[in-house]
Parts: sequence; structure tokens; C-alpha cells
Amino acid sequence: MGEGGFGSLLPFILMFVVVYFFMIAPQMKRAKKEKKFNAELQKGDKIITKSGLHGKILELNDKDQTCIIETMSGKVKFERSAISMELSAKANAAS
Repeated sequence: MGEGGFGSLLPFILMFVVVYFFMIAPQMKRAKKEKKFNAELQKGDKIITKSGLHGKILELNDKDQTCIIETMSGKVKFERSAISMELSAKANAAS
């Protein structure tokens, strides 16, 4: 390598560090919080799905990661990943 070998790589290294701390690390932290939220769901919890459906958990199925939600119009089966962590937290805080 010539004189500027390391100097020419420095901007790329700095760019990777910035991308990691501002994009990758927060996304990993959020995914970890959502996984914990889904694992801690219990029967009777009031939830809101990402599509805006409000309900209360009647059954949890760990085998296929689904849950049965009771709404005002009946029972609906949903994937646990469809439950919004933020909206559910706001709904539970308000009640």
C-alpha cells in the first residue's frame, strides 16, 4: 500500500460506524423489545393490532405463535407479530 492506503479507507470505516450506531443498533434493540413483548403476552391482556383492531387475548398458542382475540364482533385468530407493542402499551396506560 502507498502512503494514503489507510487514509483512503478511513471514510468508509467511519461511514460504517455511523450507520451501525444510528441505524443497525437501534433496530436490533427494537426487535429485542418486540420479541420480549410478544413472549410476555398473557390471557386477558388488552391489545391493539397493527391494523387497528382492538381486543382482549383469550388464548395463546406457542406452537404456531398465534392468539385468539375477543373483539366486540366475535373471536378472531391473529399472528402474535400483528400485535402492536406501542399501540397496546398506550391503550393499557389509558385505562
